[in-house]
Amino acid sequence: MRLRRRPTRSLVIHKPNAMASQPSPNTIPYARDSFLRRLSPLDLLFALMLVAGAGFSLSRYGSYMAYWDKAVMVCAVPAFAVLGWFWKPVRLLMTAIAALALLAIQLYHQNLANAEQAFLLKYFLSSQSAILWMSALLVIATVFYWIGLVFRSVSFSSMASKMVWTAVLMGFTGMMVRWYESYLIGSDVGHIPISNLYEVFVLFCMITSLFYLYYESLYETRALGAFVLLVISAAVGFLMWYSVARDAQQIEPLVPALQSWWMKIHVPANFIGYGSFALSAMVSVAWLLKERGVLADRLPSFELLDDLMYKSIAIGFTFFTIATILGALWAAQAWGGYWSWDPKETWALIVWLNYAAWLHMRLMKGLRGSVAAWWALTGLVVTTFAFLGVNMFLSGLHSYGHL
Repeated sequence: MRLRRRPTRSLVIHKPNAMASQPSPNTIPYARDSFLRRLSPLDLLFALMLVAGAGFSLSRYGSYMAYWDKAVMVCAVPAFAVLGWFWKPVRLLMTAIAALALLAIQLYHQNLANAEQAFLLKYFLSSQSAILWMSALLVIATVFYWIGLVFRSVSFSSMASKMVWTAVLMGFTGMMVRWYESYLIGSDVGHIPISNLYEVFVLFCMITSLFYLYYESLYETRALGAFVLLVISAAVGFLMWYSVARDAQQIEPLVPALQSWWMKIHVPANFIGYGSFALSAMVSVAWLLKERGVLADRLPSFELLDDLMYKSIAIGFTFFTIATILGALWAAQAWGGYWSWDPKETWALIVWLNYAAWLHMRLMKGLRGSVAAWWALTGLVVTTFAFLGVNMFLSGLHSYGHL
């Protein structure tokens, strides 16, 4: 009997008509695209925790807060909630900061002397101890990032990343505890800890680290940690010298010019700008080294470096612009004029013009390559002088931040 072969049938996948899959103009795909429907129960729980924390702070410490302090806290709740929804690791970070800060407050028992008596406060959770942990972890992380980059060690780079996260946790915990410690010294002394060079250098370290960690996860590379952590370690070095040489870690009352709620929004906006500018400069160092063949096979592509440089400068410029406007409003309230050509104001304008020109050339003329990298690196020198050099060599209305 002759067997008849069955005809083979190929598997045909029918693709839906692209036009048919598009919603009609009158159809709103609410269930699919709604942002709120994409939130998980953990996202909602995180938002509720923020609301509860703000409510507790207002009920417990509201008597110490001015009207604008309360307004800033209320506005911070949705801002932090959205940040946590878009960047998930921040939820755990903020929760851990709150837990450690509250633990430290409980250990103090409203007695500043407990900082030298309670074990956890003395070695971990008092403001000075926590900031020292932050400093040590950032320096060690710098070494680990370089080992990971030079020897292609994934484990060293991973440990370095975890150290930076822990350093940010300890730094923010230290700042929150320092805020509480200032009120233990006296209600007339208490203030948000962003008022002098010691405090703002801690703030710079944390903001720059957070920006780096975000870009590390966004671009899925740890190769740039070796460069970005260099500028952060330099800030840590200055912080340690300033503490030893000037005893700068001591909490002191605010000078009259800083006794304003404007400080609470002007200074953080300024240092978001400074941190972004510093990060872009260190990325430009990586770009220039790669161009010359140094570590070229270990660094990300030119396209990634160029994109990161641009995003950092764009974000920094946005916040620096906001900070400059806020500073002008503060000056009008404090000194009766929006602009007085004080050395600090003049150099802030130079920094703003420098990055405005960089962005203009980028967007209008397609600025790329080594010119853009050298310009970004030069911008760090200009910004550093505007921040530190003015305090060292010039004097004016902003002379309360001396070295």
